[in-house]
Amino acid sequence: MKRTSLSASQCPIARSLERVGEWWSILILRDAFNGLRRFDEFQHSLGIATNMLARRLNALVEAGLLERRPYSERPLRHEYLLTERGRDFRDVNQALLAWGNRHFAPEGPSVLIVNTETGESAEPILVDKISGRPLSDPVFRTIAGPAANERTRAKHNRAVAAGDQP
Repeated sequence: MKRTSLSASQCPIARSLERVGEWWSILILRDAFNGLRRFDEFQHSLGIATNMLARRLNALVEAGLLERRPYSERPLRHEYLLTERGRDFRDVNQALLAWGNRHFAPEGPSVLIVNTETGESAEPILVDKISGRPLSDPVFRTIAGPAANERTRAKHNRAVAAGDQP
């Protein structure tokens, strides 16, 4: 069954999920952040079927998150490097790690983010770059942006009128 594409959606979350919403994609990016580059490294780490891995790597290359670069001519072999767009996903990856530790690790965290200078665990939060305030502060909410269509504007206007966040 073919799924519906979200790439034309006005919602930036839906558009992002179109590129990374399949769990293998996020795990491939996680492994790329941890230094893996080659097909066999990803396959060994994930235990994923080779045909599925090839599809996911191709999709990440097409989405501009990874770059495919040859490292061997005979036989032709490629490595997969994070692009700037891919590196920008690191904060999302770390937020998922912290959220998973907080809500889905009853035995305790199995992976931590640590400060390499102090050895202390880090607890990531999203912060507004301009004010330095956490985005969880109630002063922040989403609104329709300048490129929003009528449907998106109406959705956000309804939420504002109701006092809710869309």
